[in-house]
Amino acid sequence: MASQSSSLSHVENQESSNIRPDENQQILHMPSFATTIASFSSSSQNELHRTLNRSEEKQFPSIENTGHQIPNIVAEEHGVTIDRPQPGEHQIDAKASEVTLACDTKPEDQKTSDKETESQEAHGIEFKECGDERTPREASGHKKVDSLSSPILVNQKDEEYIQGAKLYLVLIALTVVYFLVMLDNTILATAIPYITDEFHSLLDVGWYASAYQLISSTLQPLGGKIYSKLNSKWSFLVYLILFEIGSVVCGAAKSSAMLIGGRAIAGAGGSGLLNGALIILNSCVPPYRQPAVVGILMGLGQLGIAFGPIIGGAFTEYVTWRWCFYINLPIGAVVGLIIVLIHIPDHIKKPDARQVLRHAVMDFDLLGFILFAPAAIMFFLALQYGGHQYRWDSSQIIGLFCGAGVTFIIWLSWDIYRGDNAMVPRSMIKTRVVWASCATGFFMGGTVYLTAYYLPIYFQAVLAKSPFMSGVAVLPNILAQMIFGIISGGLVQRIGYFPPFILMGTALNAVGCGLLSLFSLYTPTGHWIGFQIIMGAGRGLTMAVPFLAMQNSLPKDMIPSAMSTLVFLQNFGAAVMVALGQTILTNSLVTLIPQYAPGVDPSLVLNAGTTSEAIYEAIGPDKLESVLLAYSMALQRVWYFTAGIAVPPFFVGWCFTWENIRRKSNEPDSHEPTEGPKQE
Repeated sequence: MASQSSSLSHVENQESSNIRPDENQQILHMPSFATTIASFSSSSQNELHRTLNRSEEKQFPSIENTGHQIPNIVAEEHGVTIDRPQPGEHQIDAKASEVTLACDTKPEDQKTSDKETESQEAHGIEFKECGDERTPREASGHKKVDSLSSPILVNQKDEEYIQGAKLYLVLIALTVVYFLVMLDNTILATAIPYITDEFHSLLDVGWYASAYQLISSTLQPLGGKIYSKLNSKWSFLVYLILFEIGSVVCGAAKSSAMLIGGRAIAGAGGSGLLNGALIILNSCVPPYRQPAVVGILMGLGQLGIAFGPIIGGAFTEYVTWRWCFYINLPIGAVVGLIIVLIHIPDHIKKPDARQVLRHAVMDFDLLGFILFAPAAIMFFLALQYGGHQYRWDSSQIIGLFCGAGVTFIIWLSWDIYRGDNAMVPRSMIKTRVVWASCATGFFMGGTVYLTAYYLPIYFQAVLAKSPFMSGVAVLPNILAQMIFGIISGGLVQRIGYFPPFILMGTALNAVGCGLLSLFSLYTPTGHWIGFQIIMGAGRGLTMAVPFLAMQNSLPKDMIPSAMSTLVFLQNFGAAVMVALGQTILTNSLVTLIPQYAPGVDPSLVLNAGTTSEAIYEAIGPDKLESVLLAYSMALQRVWYFTAGIAVPPFFVGWCFTWENIRRKSNEPDSHEPTEGPKQE
């Protein structure tokens, strides 16, 4: 011990050499998996040796090649951090320049037992001890991983998320639910003619789709409060059960009214499934992995839009239209069983459910919902009736719009008064990433549903394809959207920035929608396939970005409300744009048919339907080509409108912040609940 003290004292007086050769030899004989120190200045080294010199009575423990872990010294006051190794870490990262200092300045009674050390290291805890204190690295909860296996640091809080086979089962279940909801929006397209024949209910056709959308959109903002106050897992299951009950009622419907009622119940369930799937995903997957996972979820889920007409046509033609609803039952049961059996973490601190229900009026802002629901219902009714049962300038439609506007102003005043306790928190609305994401979702939802509704009409009415083949014809759009959605999610996770993808995606979507205006009576197959691929690629790059931006920018307690608001505005944008598109198509047919097919009554074409066979039966073979040309020109105006609303998201995309989510994912408690989001 005296010789060691003398040698260290000698080192203190030598500036040209920091460690004696015999001490170098001792350190070099340490095992290759010993822990490492970051390089530090010679003055800090000398100061450290003075500290060791004052601890003369401490001895270096013997070092044996047995894998025994030696406690480390942390000289935090000198900027020197000495780490202890992670279990099984036999190699040093090529980018790290860390060295080992194996000393023990802790008294024997303060040393951690081997069993405690092994238990702590088995959980991935990286200790750097100095007396009884933990170092900032351990407090922040980060551990180092191989840079080749992960581009970022993995947070210790990853243990709070689901891992392994359970994670894959939950992700499959959520993707299937997303697919079913998308499928439900389009599966009736080919079944409605058979339903109207059975129930003799031609006047109720519009309600088969709108009953679902009306109830779903009205309840979506309330869903945000439900997910933020009650357990996410059980709230999701209640919504799923409602969706299944609605499907049972529709499948067993004995009348048109019963079918409409079932669609309303299914809409109530569907109002919390899309946002619930994204909220649960946010609780199951750490932030740095969410871009790729959300890209996969939304990419595969969007296939439901394309497969809806195909599956609906197959059921209607070969089985019965009732299986368009019954298909949800076995699949939903399996999904529900998976969610029930697997523990879903809930990272939002929530009060006791009984206490929440006791104060439901204030906690769920039911007064705000009572004001919001009539505004939404009147607006959607105006869109439903306008141009069909009533003229747009009729007193009924004007009255509905005025009532919706006045009620909305009253609700908005109440929402501002309630502040962050409102159904849509005020501080959330004022955040730049929220309104930018909502604006993008509003217009992108409009373009997606416009093409989903009117591309099949083009293929059936103008190109004379069957309902089944028209569903196949739109696959280039959906498949491109799926593939590029998955790719963009992985690239966002790798690069860490959102704006490049949303700018590139919105530009491609606008170009693709503009190219649709070139569709004519004789468009080559290669053209309509290629144009759809361009459009689908743009959507794939864009659609997941608003959700990811809010998940990575807002505190966790605001994410449910933000997700619900975004999903509502997507559906709201879809409803508004589809209604406007229908008005454009109808008015264009009324003006263009007399120009291209003189002598043909436009009302015959409007009442005939949207297939070339129906148009042929209505007007005969002589004027068929001229009428189809007018139909193509009318759809061209719809494509102009679609391209026009595809442009605003490109400019809104510049409002997204250039914040690296990889760096933010490494910050401790970066997503913990706070008093409010940072306003920019």
